[in-house]
Amino acid sequence: MWLYSRLVALSDHEKRMLAEMEAALTQDDPRLVSTLNGSSRTPQASRLLGGVATVLGGMALLLTGLIAQQVVVGIVGFLVALAGLVLAVSNFNLKAGAAKGARKPGKNWSQRLEDRWDKRNFDR
Repeated sequence: MWLYSRLVALSDHEKRMLAEMEAALTQDDPRLVSTLNGSSRTPQASRLLGGVATVLGGMALLLTGLIAQQVVVGIVGFLVALAGLVLAVSNFNLKAGAAKGARKPGKNWSQRLEDRWDKRNFDR
């Protein structure tokens, strides 16, 4: 909305009204405001995109080293691609998946398998 106020000459009253409307919209729907401002990308998405871009850059460097027959450049490209992969994979939250299928303490593999079998048979 600040762009609109720069393109069109507004009076002080209109600027205040526009600021109040923007503040109310920010309070009512912050997700919409972040989408309109272009800042809808989360840090996790940025890290994932950065990791993918690093992997692609590392692969390009690796291929360049292979084509130029420079072993050191190929190794550096591999390490860059590996770092990008670690960056992209570290984005995933493993605790969320563990909470879904959390193990009960004191039960071994066969007991958990029996519990799942019983649960499946009783759900029918």
